[in-house]
Amino acid sequence: MNVDPDAPRFRVRPPANWINDPNGPFRWRDRYHLFYQHNPDAPVHANVHWGHVSSPDLAHWEHHPIALTPTPGGPDEAGCWSGCVVDDDGVPTAVYTGIDRRHTGLGTICLARSVVPDDETLTDWKPLPTPVVSGPPEGLDVVMFRDPFVFRTGGRRWALVGAGHADGTPSVLLYDCERLTEWRFAGVLLDGDDPVATDVFGDKAVGWECPQLCATDGGEWVLVVSLWDGDPMSTGYLTGRLDPHGEGGLRFSARGGGQLDHGRDFYAPAVLQEEDRALMWGWSWESREQGAIDRAGWAGTLTAPRVVGVHTDGALSVVPAPELQLLRAPEPFVTAPGGRTPLPRSYDLTVTARTRTTVGLLRSADGAELTVVLDPDEGRVTVDRGAGGPAPVVVRAPARQVRLLVDGSLVEVFVDDRATVTERVYRRDGDVTELTVSGAGATVIGWEQVPPTHG
Repeated sequence: MNVDPDAPRFRVRPPANWINDPNGPFRWRDRYHLFYQHNPDAPVHANVHWGHVSSPDLAHWEHHPIALTPTPGGPDEAGCWSGCVVDDDGVPTAVYTGIDRRHTGLGTICLARSVVPDDETLTDWKPLPTPVVSGPPEGLDVVMFRDPFVFRTGGRRWALVGAGHADGTPSVLLYDCERLTEWRFAGVLLDGDDPVATDVFGDKAVGWECPQLCATDGGEWVLVVSLWDGDPMSTGYLTGRLDPHGEGGLRFSARGGGQLDHGRDFYAPAVLQEEDRALMWGWSWESREQGAIDRAGWAGTLTAPRVVGVHTDGALSVVPAPELQLLRAPEPFVTAPGGRTPLPRSYDLTVTARTRTTVGLLRSADGAELTVVLDPDEGRVTVDRGAGGPAPVVVRAPARQVRLLVDGSLVEVFVDDRATVTERVYRRDGDVTELTVSGAGATVIGWEQVPPTHG
């Protein structure tokens, strides 16, 4: 059997066909559950179901039967789109966007209950026949409405919904949903006219998809949004406070923010709030032609889980989940710079720089290279695909350390602990994947990623 060198082996994706947004990361009975939009029939975005995997440790994932299937004649007959999963008085409940045959960007908010809640695999779900929210609130001229996210603060349960307005203003709408079957519109949490949001995002989006919130130490919150302009492009974050607003509502008071991921192949992240941390997964789409996708028989993957937080200066903190070390081989394949070291198909590599350091990862037959350049003096890291490739990605950071998680075609670069770059890099005939490091005083250590031996 031929092994597809571009197919990630250790990131969440179905065995075949389509995956896009991660949905409903959820901790239940000592297992992590993760759902995702999935077309079980073809590697194209259509016929969207919810796929489902679970894990005891964030490293070893078990595939389960499809969790949510469109209901003929129901509010989700044209797709079960993004949402979340919550514990509703001991009953795991999916809160998701239902799309019918007539939708024009406007979804409904639907619920599905776990049929056997004591079953740790959560393999049986039953949708409620009627949406809890049939469409956007009146009077706001909303033309995009989807992607509910449920959270708690102040002893009460709330929900966010991503929105876009007819005048091109994006927003996040707020609902009071203390009783999950009864939702009350509680106003606009934040919109694109906010001065901090305008400064950070500019006019990059006409809608904010997949809004997510996570709490950090010190009472600060991180609001994550996907910047939608008709074609998925980028993601952003804002840091700030949740303040009381109006009659029974909340307002997000932003103090700063930035680009969530600096790469070209990352979108629609989902957050799991745990007691002592927040985990985040994103979707990495294919950046190759549909013909190549059809031949491969699969499209898309989720990223590695990331732990997100906020530094004291307000900048984002983002690092790989420590559980990913379970994927490391018993011994590293490289422990020092020098020469040319063959790279395995999947690896976990850390490079620390004292001076300008160039890390070579791939050489193509036409001489182009994939490199990561750390420049501590200039305070920047550059991910360069070489001549003929897309423009280099430049990240402003201390540039003292990068950690690279490479799994098949999925390349995730963690810059210091402040930024990420997610790219898809496909191997061609004649490509040479080997490590070179040039830079005085640089240190290197890398492990092949291998299947966990437990779990």
